[in-house]
Amino acid sequence: MKKIEELIPQREPFKFVDEIIDYTREKISVKALMKESFDFYKGHFPGNPVTPGVILCEAVFQSGALLMSLRGSDDVMAKTTVVTRIQNAKFKNISRPGDEVIIEVTFKEELANAVFMKAKATANGKTLLTIDFAAAAVEA
Repeated sequence: MKKIEELIPQREPFKFVDEIIDYTREKISVKALMKESFDFYKGHFPGNPVTPGVILCEAVFQSGALLMSLRGSDDVMAKTTVVTRIQNAKFKNISRPGDEVIIEVTFKEELANAVFMKAKATANGKTLLTIDFAAAAVEA
């Protein structure tokens, strides 16, 4: 399997997916380590650091872009993959520095250049986030 950097354009410090655990054409599972060294923990929140929900969402969206790339949905590397829809986002538990977040993204359908997916992010045996979203690979 290709490396993550060969499949999506995100790079440090804004690449949050660390490892592909498993992949089928219908589903991808990945690991995202919430590194204690991430700068956002300094201000979110001092003395009680919490992973921002938007960072969890971004890790999910990067996982979706990986699924799109592996499925062969347009040329994700030659184009820019953008989120076009977010629905039913539910934040259920808090993620903290050092958490190993497991993200599962499931393909729902593809219409024109839009890919519809659903996702679940967990850590320490607890659900952090569930979300439905769509993404499209567009010309930059």
